[in-house]
Amino acid sequence: MSHSGGCLCGQVRFEAQGEPLGARMCWCRDCQRIASGSATVNVLFSAESVAYTGPISRFSMVADSGNTVERGFCPTCGAQLYSKTVIGPAQPMRVRAGTLDDPEICPPSAVIWAESAPSWAPMDPALPRHAKGLPAAPAKG
Repeated sequence: MSHSGGCLCGQVRFEAQGEPLGARMCWCRDCQRIASGSATVNVLFSAESVAYTGPISRFSMVADSGNTVERGFCPTCGAQLYSKTVIGPAQPMRVRAGTLDDPEICPPSAVIWAESAPSWAPMDPALPRHAKGLPAAPAKG
């Protein structure tokens, strides 16, 4: 199975082969900043299964986890496309759910970095909350 998506202006497109490994909402401070005050919703795929076409700007920094994370975004419309760990334990690529052509493919199954969320943050009470991130294993959820 293949899943596709792209940025707001359409200059960047991607294909992800295979089924997602899971999905999470992340309330770390970095995600709050790139999502303009909300959590990011990320669908997890093996990094090797995702191929992007079009121009991508990249920004790398050390995240709250201690890992060096690369974030990709469209240089024209600014849409956040993905984040991936480039230094640290191997982890799946985190594709921003809003960039998928079908964002229904894998709803979030957990909230991570919940301790960083503001007091007013809307969180689904049915989802498990984790104070920080989850282990690096690409397990579902």
